[in-house]
Amino acid sequence: MIKKSDLEQIVSEDMSEIWAVLRPDEKREIIDNFSVQHFKKNQIIYGEKDDPEFLWCLLNGKVKMYKSGVGDRVQILRLYRPLQYFGYRAYFARETYVSSAAAFEASTLGCVPMELVEKLIRKNNDLAMFFIHELSRNLGGSDTKIVNLTQKHIRGRLAEALLILASNYGYEEDGMSLRIYMSREDLASLSNMTTSNAIRTLAVFVEEKLIFVDGRRIKIINEPQLRKISKFG
Repeated sequence: MIKKSDLEQIVSEDMSEIWAVLRPDEKREIIDNFSVQHFKKNQIIYGEKDDPEFLWCLLNGKVKMYKSGVGDRVQILRLYRPLQYFGYRAYFARETYVSSAAAFEASTLGCVPMELVEKLIRKNNDLAMFFIHELSRNLGGSDTKIVNLTQKHIRGRLAEALLILASNYGYEEDGMSLRIYMSREDLASLSNMTTSNAIRTLAVFVEEKLIFVDGRRIKIINEPQLRKISKFG
């Protein structure tokens, strides 16, 4: 059981962006309605067609947002890192979720009821602008991803996926190994390609000494060249 004082520290630190625009009485409402939940690896946080109930904040771990397409083929739409918010778009749209979210690894999340969030937004213009900014930024990112996934060749898509992983989660202490270990299936889903194509392209990148692969561990050896392939390939 988390103590009230510890909960207040968690909320103020991990929801710092929202925390900064809230008034004291609003902060108290957030704390009183904030809960912490733990998810195991691959455990679903919410699924397609579920009703949106919470604003989720990833406290630690990794989360993927994904959607099942034709033939139940999965497409990873977005990867979340700690201190990112998600799960609120469907609520504002007054619709059920059109995608799912699941823990990539054992993860801890905080959540606040969206009904409370809406109530605060209606009284606090700065909080409203925060969500407008977040939604606008995510929409811009989605537009860019659509173009990349439909126009880039396989090499370019995989190179970009590796760079996204590096940007989102960083490197281990060696400064080369990605701080996330993805299956070939997940890497393919992120890159919008078949698993077999992902495996073959990874092998080519290894031959070209762009990366080093050891199981699910991937080391980035030549990041500048990967960026060129991502941009032009």
